[in-house]
Amino acid sequence: MPTPEPAPRSEPTDAPDTPRTDTADPWERMPEGALNRPELAERGPGTGAPAKEAGKPGEGGGDDAEDSGSGDGSKDGERAGGVFDFLPSPVFVLVLGLTVFAGWLSWRAVELDWAPEGTNVTPLLPPLFILLGWIVSCAVHEYAHALAAHLAGDRSQRGGAYLRLNPFGFRHAFAGTVLPVLYLGFGAFGLNGPPAFVAWDRIPRGRRAMVALAGPLASLVLAAALAVTVSVLVPPGNDTTNWAIAGLAFLAFLNLTSALVNLLPVPGLDGFEVLAAALPERRWVSAARVNALFGSVAVFAVLWFPALRDLWVGAVYTLFRTVMPNPTFEGTVFLGELLLQFWNA
Repeated sequence: MPTPEPAPRSEPTDAPDTPRTDTADPWERMPEGALNRPELAERGPGTGAPAKEAGKPGEGGGDDAEDSGSGDGSKDGERAGGVFDFLPSPVFVLVLGLTVFAGWLSWRAVELDWAPEGTNVTPLLPPLFILLGWIVSCAVHEYAHALAAHLAGDRSQRGGAYLRLNPFGFRHAFAGTVLPVLYLGFGAFGLNGPPAFVAWDRIPRGRRAMVALAGPLASLVLAAALAVTVSVLVPPGNDTTNWAIAGLAFLAFLNLTSALVNLLPVPGLDGFEVLAAALPERRWVSAARVNALFGSVAVFAVLWFPALRDLWVGAVYTLFRTVMPNPTFEGTVFLGELLLQFWNA
């Protein structure tokens, strides 16, 4: 009887040279403990590619993970963090502290005590107080824009300099901080630079006007708060030569002029964005935003012309006389202007 031939011998299924043809998850075939070994965890399953390029869903790798955010719910460059994203930065706290200190020294008129008896004194602390106070005011103006933009849908500024009131960390520091200081020094009236950081395409059209008006509204609130403070310190029927009170009155004037000028529908000013929100998207709107800096400088140049400046400043003084119960408030503002431009005294 013939002997049956033995069955062909099969290779072991776990032979290392035998290619796997199953469709199981390749991450499950990695050696045990591989994820705890840096030299293996850095590589993807089977191909030798880095894990972030191989992209296992849910593991934070690959283009899909990049498109879906940074793992913390943010998208398109948005930042996400805790409550510190909305707290004032140490730089702002320092500037605010220096402003208060300069105001206290101005209140005490310490420069009169420092100068030898019988000599004329050119006070330098009141101009420093006004300058620092104006930088703080500009930071609050830009913060109002950034907060309104954040609430309207543009979350890209979360944790950034604008929402943390850091005037020296602005993406466009020249337009946001340097330019308003130059306007103050040359023109002695308040005018902010263009809010170039706002990503208008991320904000629904119906909310853009709110974002644009947030800055002038913040400046108007600051002006009202400072004016009321001066009226409390100097009741109606009284007059003062106190340097700090004059500086506060002039800061109220600066914030009021900033709020009013920014309502003009000119590229580079907030009023233009209110107008753009009511118009259909056109190329000229984008072109105007690109050249917003020139529009802001042009408006300042027109208002700086002596005849127009006298009319403009006179109109603001008239407004103060109308709304303020203190008839001496105008004189206090004028004293603050003289303290700022001490070289003209």
